[in-house]
Amino acid sequence: MIRNVLSIAGSDPSGGAGIQADLKTFSARGAYGMAVLTALTAQNTQGVTGVHTVPAAFVAEQIRAVFADVRVDAVKIGMIANAEIAGAIADMLRSRHDSLPIVLDPVMIAKGGSPLLASDAVAAVAHQLMPLAAVVTPNLPEAAALLDEPVATTREAMADQARRLQRIGPKAVLVKGGHLESEDSPDVLADVAGIHWFEGKRAPTRNTHGTGCTLSSAIAAELAKGAAPADAVAIAKAYLAGAIAAADELSVGTGHGPVQHFHEWWR
Repeated sequence: MIRNVLSIAGSDPSGGAGIQADLKTFSARGAYGMAVLTALTAQNTQGVTGVHTVPAAFVAEQIRAVFADVRVDAVKIGMIANAEIAGAIADMLRSRHDSLPIVLDPVMIAKGGSPLLASDAVAAVAHQLMPLAAVVTPNLPEAAALLDEPVATTREAMADQARRLQRIGPKAVLVKGGHLESEDSPDVLADVAGIHWFEGKRAPTRNTHGTGCTLSSAIAAELAKGAAPADAVAIAKAYLAGAIAAADELSVGTGHGPVQHFHEWWR
């Protein structure tokens, strides 16, 4: 049976991140993708120039319409924009999270540095959405913001932050180490079984736009198929590594280009 995965996130008109990256990833991982928009952005590979948020009540109406008609096997939450939208999403998913795997990618800052989450919404993400999640996937600055402390600079600090974020309520937390000043790019997963490290090499490309969206969507697709969190992360990371390695096959924009979501099919 083909699984149905819903993304709740913002739109990237250049196609490399957000809803567009999520739908490509779901398709690449063999799942049927659906989308609820939280915000429209004006952005390209060079950065974000504008954000137009969707009213929270209409975000909830979109979610309600999907669940009223379609079997949903997993949910990925990306760009939320503000606390009101976070609350609306939490209200719509709270009664379903026990039986529905939810992946939360707490998107706060775009690749070019533009803020994508209002400063007063961080607490709403931490206290309303994180407890509903099967997996939360913050990068180092996002993990630090959720804990209101400095950014981790060592593996030990990464693992400690992952453990403490997991105590807030999610079943598992994957802290991504791409911001570490090191030759490699390790990620650490904290779940009920303990700490799991996923090693990764840095790829020699600047085309990494949408990597966080792609990873979290791939995890959601694998959870929808029945994978355990650690297995879903391993599969998703292998897929993303291939997409980054093939990113230079594309010619999209003059800044941070997208990854090649369909590297296994486009020859």
